[in-house]
Amino acid sequence: MASGGEVSTPVPDEETTESLASQKREERLRKFRELHFKRNEARKLNHQEVVEEDKRLKLPANWEAKKARLEYELLVDEKKKECAARGENYDRVKLLEISAEDAERWERKKKKKNPDPGFSGYAEAQLRQYQRLTKQIKPDMESYERQREEYGEDFHPTSNSLIHGTHVPSKDGVDRMVQDLEKQIEKRSKYSRRRAYNDDADIDYINERNAKFNKKAERFYGKYTAEIKQNLERGTAV
Repeated sequence: MASGGEVSTPVPDEETTESLASQKREERLRKFRELHFKRNEARKLNHQEVVEEDKRLKLPANWEAKKARLEYELLVDEKKKECAARGENYDRVKLLEISAEDAERWERKKKKKNPDPGFSGYAEAQLRQYQRLTKQIKPDMESYERQREEYGEDFHPTSNSLIHGTHVPSKDGVDRMVQDLEKQIEKRSKYSRRRAYNDDADIDYINERNAKFNKKAERFYGKYTAEIKQNLERGTAV
C-alpha cells in the first residue's frame, strides 16, 4: 500500500511502446519518401534545363533577334486584321498610338544615321553617284521654254527628227560639270592608298613583298648599315 505522500506513475504496457515506435518509423519513412520524391524532381528539372541549354547553344547567334522579329510581325498581322474588321486604316491607327517622345526619338535617329552605307559593289556606287548628281541638278525653266519655242514640234524628237548635235551647253552647265569632276578627282586622291612609284629609285627587291620587307628593314636598321651598304656599292667592302 502506498503512503499518502507518494504519487504512483502508470507504467506503459508493451502495446503502447510498440505503437509509438511504429508511429516514429512511419514518420521517418514518410520523410524519406518526400526527400526521395524531391530528389527525383530536382534531377528531372536539371535534365530538362540541360536539354534546353543544349538546344539554345545549337541555335544561330541571332536567333533571339529573329524570334523577336517574328513575334512582332505576328502581332502586326493580328492588328491589321483587327483594323480591317473594324474598317479602319492600320497606318493611321499606328500613328495615333505613337507618342510624341517616340516620334522625336525616331526622328533624331534618322538624322544621326549615316546615309552612306559604304562600298558594296561598283553598281551600287555608280547608282549612289547618279542619285547624288541628279539631286544637284536644278532645271532652268527659262532655257527650257526658249528651246521649246525654237524647236517647235521637234522639241520632242522622233525617228524623223534631225536635231542631233545642235544642242550647245550653257557656260554654267560646263562650269558645274568641271567642278564636279574636280571634286571626284580630289576625292579619289584622298582615298587612294597606293604609294606613288619612283622611277629613279634603286631597285633592291625581287617582288612586292620583298620591297616591303626591305623598306621595313631600312626603317629600323638603315642608320647602322648605311656604311656597309655604301662600301658594297663602291666595291670596297672587306
